[in-house]
Amino acid sequence: MEFPMSEWLENHLPKIVLAPSFIAVLVFVYGFIGWTAWVSFTRSKLLPKYEIKGFIQYEKLFASPRWDTAFENLFVFGALFIIIAMVVGLLLAIMLDQQIRTEGLIRTIYLYPMALSMIVTGTAWKWILNPGLGLEATIKGWGYNDFSFDWIVNSEMAIYTIVLAAVWQSSGFVMALFLAGLRSVDGEIIKAAQVDGIPTWRIYTAIIIPSMAPIFLSAFIVLSHLAIKSFDLVIALTGGGPGYSTDLPATYMYAMAFSRGDIGQAASSAMIMMLVVFTIVVPYLYSELRTKNDG
Repeated sequence: MEFPMSEWLENHLPKIVLAPSFIAVLVFVYGFIGWTAWVSFTRSKLLPKYEIKGFIQYEKLFASPRWDTAFENLFVFGALFIIIAMVVGLLLAIMLDQQIRTEGLIRTIYLYPMALSMIVTGTAWKWILNPGLGLEATIKGWGYNDFSFDWIVNSEMAIYTIVLAAVWQSSGFVMALFLAGLRSVDGEIIKAAQVDGIPTWRIYTAIIIPSMAPIFLSAFIVLSHLAIKSFDLVIALTGGGPGYSTDLPATYMYAMAFSRGDIGQAASSAMIMMLVVFTIVVPYLYSELRTKNDG
């Protein structure tokens, strides 16, 4: 006969095991989100203050030219990064889907950047794009003295160097997602289309790619998340410069919190970033739940 205690443990052991993780998430994730939201409505500077002062930090935030630049950069960087990474990833996946002999080698080469941290990627591209050390210096050394590629020190073009580095890092991951999607398409449908004489490019554009809509959406969500939280890549590659021409909301928040000692301003920028994430993730989650419920 089992003791009541052993029966109680058997029924509640999963809850006991998960309780520390649940409490940690509750305190260190949702608790700090709530704390940040509260501080964003105060006049906190180097040290937090807890007296609510309304939307003063948000008014200051949206009146800041540096924040305007950071937010504009987010849309420029995010749009180019997502579109180019998805196009490059799709093209690479289609190429590998042709069952080429060196598929394993090519897949390894394009997936390798994902194993690197953003700090390593940013540092490597900083060397490559440095006019005195990298690509420009190399090509001038070959005798092409008129060649110039100074994007990294040009305030108008520097944001595009971040796009280059981010695409290089992430397109292999997108390729892997799309390749899995291509390999999951029913082969009988493709064979039937080939028997009917439909060209290969038409099979991809009319049959295969439309059937991968959920994978495109998943890739979009992942890349959007990477774009919004990009911090270490910018810090390693441009440091937010020249000036603050390559600032993103994440680097703005860091600068306000740790360089300027303005916790209230950093908190307000963090809440705006969270709202941007919510506007992307919540519709996706809603559509997923609706699809499951309809099914």
